Amino acid sequence: MKNVTDRIRNPFGMRPDCPSFVPGYGDANADFHVVGDYPGVHGGTAAGVPFTGEAWSPAFLSALSEAGLIAGLADGVAPDGVASDGDPTAVDPVRTDRTFLSYLHMCESEGSPDDAAYDDMERFFDAELRAIAAHVLLPVGARATEHVLENYTARAWKTEVDMDGLHGEELLGAGWLVVPIKDPADWTDGDADRLVDSLGELRSTDFRRESDLGRFVAGSDPYLVR
Repeated sequence: MKNVTDRIRNPFGMRPDCPSFVPGYGDANADFHVVGDYPGVHGGTAAGVPFTGEAWSPAFLSALSEAGLIAGLADGVAPDGVASDGDPTAVDPVRTDRTFLSYLHMCESEGSPDDAAYDDMERFFDAELRAIAAHVLLPVGARATEHVLENYTARAWKTEVDMDGLHGEELLGAGWLVVPIKDPADWTDGDADRLVDSLGELRSTDFRRESDLGRFVAGSDPYLVR
């Protein structure tokens, strides 16, 4: 597929109406899109990178690295993804590899956003998700999982989602594959390995949904589209 952009931080210039926010981060041409809830529960306020700066961040980032979704941490970056000295936003601490990290609600807030705030931020999240058009959505935690299942799959979820049961499971969405991830703050023994094994198996398959339209354009190069 053609590159969308080479920008790592906030590649589409999102500017929500809030004093401070943590924008999406990573490869905008991603195959995998990891979706968190909001910075208050899924980190990022120190380094400006989702899922960093929390006690559980080393285990979570390590699992993504072992699964091949991120290439590791930059030099001088602590295991939680935060630069050890200087301006934490001066470097790109997490080296992504065909993976994008973002939130349902990117604004920083003192408490949990209310339903109206999530509704207001939906236009930013949906626009970014569709611009990236990753093949696999990985919602993290119950709220993100419920949102993705309700809006990007054909499944009708009538009851509260069971994150223990859904963790690392591959679900067929409406144009996406969905692999829910249990909130890393609640991980217990085996949860990291379960996710790594699931993503490893998925990556060994032909999970990309692409068509080659190269025959319709000049030249011999393939032109892959979703």
